[in-house]
Amino acid sequence: MDADSSVEVCAAHVLSTVPIVMRFIRAEMRSRRARGVSVPQFRSMTFLRTNEGASLSQVAEHVGLSMPAMSRLVDGLVKRGLLARDSSESDRRKVTLRLTARGQDMIKAARKWTQHRLAGVLENLPKDQRAEITDAMTVLKSAFTQRAQSADGQ
Repeated sequence: MDADSSVEVCAAHVLSTVPIVMRFIRAEMRSRRARGVSVPQFRSMTFLRTNEGASLSQVAEHVGLSMPAMSRLVDGLVKRGLLARDSSESDRRKVTLRLTARGQDMIKAARKWTQHRLAGVLENLPKDQRAEITDAMTVLKSAFTQRAQSADGQ
């Protein structure tokens, strides 16, 4: 098999496997969200976990909501003490968003639960296959982190 086809086969496996794993992860994460927190609210919070200081428009784009709808969604999360609005240090007219300690705790608990559930699936695999998956995830993370940093101009 030549290099091009093996790269394509690898890409096809990633493309067919990652969505299945992500569906599992999303379902488990959502199952652990607090009562009364909608899926779009929870998605906003998980986005802000890794994008602290994002603007309302960045979160709206990620979740797929209009600015007015996102503004209402954020208002609800702020009132519940899960998000905080801050003035940007570089532009006082700009508002940035971040998780509060309470919001961080909710996301942390959901991630811990999801990791536990993933471990339950993976525990049935032989140790050498789990090691292969760990190695593969390390390689994928590195490749995509490098790509993201290149795209950001870093």
